[in-house]
Amino acid sequence: MSSPVSSQGATPAAADAASLKFTDLGLAAPLLKAVADTGYTTPTPIQAQGIPLVLKGGDLLAAAQTGTGKTAGFTLPILHRLTEKPVTPKNGRPRCLILVPTRELAAQVEESVRTYGKYLNLKSMVMFGGVNINPQFAALRGRVDILVATPGRLLDHVGQQTVDLSGVEILVLDEADRMLDMGFIHDIKKVLSRLPRQRQTLLYSATFSDEIKTLANGLLNNPGCIEVARRNTPTELVQQSVHLVPQIHKKDLLAHLIRQHNWQQVLVFTRTKHGANKLAEKLVKDGIPAAAIHGNKSQAARTRALAQFKDYSLQVLVATDIAARGIDIDQLPQVVNFELPNVPEDYVHRIGRTGRAGSAGAAVSLVDSEEMGYLRDIERLIKRGIARVEVEGFVPPERPAGALIEREERPPRQGRPGGGGQNRGQGRGQQSGRPGKPTGSAPRSGSGGAKPTGPKPAVANPRGPRPAPAAATGAPTPNRRESHNRPAAALFSAKPGKGER
Repeated sequence: MSSPVSSQGATPAAADAASLKFTDLGLAAPLLKAVADTGYTTPTPIQAQGIPLVLKGGDLLAAAQTGTGKTAGFTLPILHRLTEKPVTPKNGRPRCLILVPTRELAAQVEESVRTYGKYLNLKSMVMFGGVNINPQFAALRGRVDILVATPGRLLDHVGQQTVDLSGVEILVLDEADRMLDMGFIHDIKKVLSRLPRQRQTLLYSATFSDEIKTLANGLLNNPGCIEVARRNTPTELVQQSVHLVPQIHKKDLLAHLIRQHNWQQVLVFTRTKHGANKLAEKLVKDGIPAAAIHGNKSQAARTRALAQFKDYSLQVLVATDIAARGIDIDQLPQVVNFELPNVPEDYVHRIGRTGRAGSAGAAVSLVDSEEMGYLRDIERLIKRGIARVEVEGFVPPERPAGALIEREERPPRQGRPGGGGQNRGQGRGQQSGRPGKPTGSAPRSGSGGAKPTGPKPAVANPRGPRPAPAAATGAPTPNRRESHNRPAAALFSAKPGKGER
């Protein structure tokens, strides 16, 4: 079915693509009218090169930096192709399936479908977890031409037989690299098993990793290949800088930067959900409107925070990497890495939230001495150094002597004392740190025999005399289970969370 992926797709030369207009791409008049309504006249490189290939009906592997317009790059030709072959699909039987990794991205892509398809007689719907499933059941009882979904919730519907994927003519995997990172590969394979073998498949990715090429080789049939920027390279429109600062002063420095530069719209990244919550609370306490957005937030809270951030009523949005996928703001001016990611490719994704659609942006990273290794990995990946800049006028507040340095990452979770671990299922006398029953003790009397009367004879304690009760010594009584010397293997960290459904 597939052939090795190469860079020899039949795409226009970059110079030719730069001179194209949307009217030169062969799109239907209703689509051109919708594009004109948005104010765009010149396609981006990924659009200029990709739209003609998709219109021809072939498979496509496209790698482009985030913010380069790849959503419109596949939405416009898909709408054109579905209009070319007008059919009336059965209820709940989509003709096009677009798979994305996160809820926010699903909502954004479906919004683009509605924006560019507003003059066409096509119906779309979005499907993701974290919300009531009943409205989705109701929508699937009607016509659905284009379905935008996250893999987990889509498989929920497949299992309940409320969606029929046998009529899919076009499949899109958007942000495929992130779906692999989030562990969706098995869900994707389950979805693929439900699709017709004869279909057009488009795979879009922010990066061109070896894993993406492997996936493409097993999924695409003689695809065209587009790579509009060097692999893992941030856009040149983003001005990058680093402020070296101890972790304990990061929150104060961030508040200082927001006030000093009068930033009105700032997207801040943390590594953990817990860290996002704590940082947002601190900013609000400092009088800066802020909210956190991550996988543990309800979808209603996430949608509300994102809407407020877009209309400038919320000054700071604190996000984790996964939740930030799908935050599409054309002129977002400022991104801050409150903590550097431990995966350098995520740095490229993060700062790609700014410098979009031809607008300049800035990305500031607050780096503690313990994060210098992450910084070196990032600079090695992007093949350039990032300027270290001192912040003028910032005086760290005094901390009380012995104050603990705040870390945004939680410590490893410990097992419950005496529960689980390697000792589960062992006899009471065989647990770690506890001697067994002394051998050679007298056997019990047989069943039915008379029980001995009188006081029990004193038996020597093989572990020595018992300590005096706490009441007698004034010392607190230690927890019996915690007093054992548990092996290091009894400690464990929480398993990583699964991707969003």
